[in-house]
Amino acid sequence: MTGLEILIAAAMVVAGPVNNDRSNECLALNMYHEARNQGTAGVLAVSAVVLNRVKDSRFPNTICEVIEEGPTRASWKDPEIRFPIRYKCQFSWYCDGKSDKPENKEKYAYLLKLSAVFSSKKIPFLDITDGAVFYHADYVRPEWAKTKTKTVEIEDHIFYKWAQK
Repeated sequence: MTGLEILIAAAMVVAGPVNNDRSNECLALNMYHEARNQGTAGVLAVSAVVLNRVKDSRFPNTICEVIEEGPTRASWKDPEIRFPIRYKCQFSWYCDGKSDKPENKEKYAYLLKLSAVFSSKKIPFLDITDGAVFYHADYVRPEWAKTKTKTVEIEDHIFYKWAQK
């Protein structure tokens, strides 16, 4: 285990059992779908973006609202029910039309505990992205990246914050 992993494991013990807070589930699902194949730094960085967005007034102010942000359409059966428009979400896994149910139960259980540590606020969250609120995979070049300030590259993601003025 690396020093960072040992610190996180200790924090999991301090945080105690996972509660059933929906925000923990949303954050754990985002970690799972965006960074499950990465190490601790990759998972922390992806989580930092979500938490940084929650604190930024330009984004929704809850974890689930940040992750589920994007345009929606009404159900053809019930106009009161809204569905995300495919491939238009902030986090692509949320609206790609595929099942969001984690297949690797062990990894998801670990990430659920980790998300509880982050939301418990019993230990300070270490933002290794320097305030990033955007990221993308390193194999794509989105047009929006030109208008942002790169902060760091971790594993296979590149992180950005709003452009400096």
